[in-house]
Amino acid sequence: MSESIVVTRDDVLEALKDVYDPEIPVNVVDLGLVYDVDVVENDVSIQMTLTFAGCGMGPYIAQQAEWRIAELENVEDVNVEMVYEPPWTPEMITEDGKKQLGLD
Repeated sequence: MSESIVVTRDDVLEALKDVYDPEIPVNVVDLGLVYDVDVVENDVSIQMTLTFAGCGMGPYIAQQAEWRIAELENVEDVNVEMVYEPPWTPEMITEDGKKQLGLD
């Protein structure tokens, strides 16, 4: 009997660091665009936002996030939901993100 490997929230966040807004050279995690990650029995649900609600890159970024999470071993289903509340603000950028943008 083998133990099944469970995907963790940290695994998902680490993978999302490979996803970038094409207009900003910082990953979506460090930009503060990922609002919530929920993992239930290797099904992953993500709530994320955009730097502004009308951003034309939204579907592209969501697709990139979904594909990247789907690549994780043992992930069975991925749901990426774009939300716009609360609105994103530059204060949501992590310290790492600020360094990458030269804002520190």
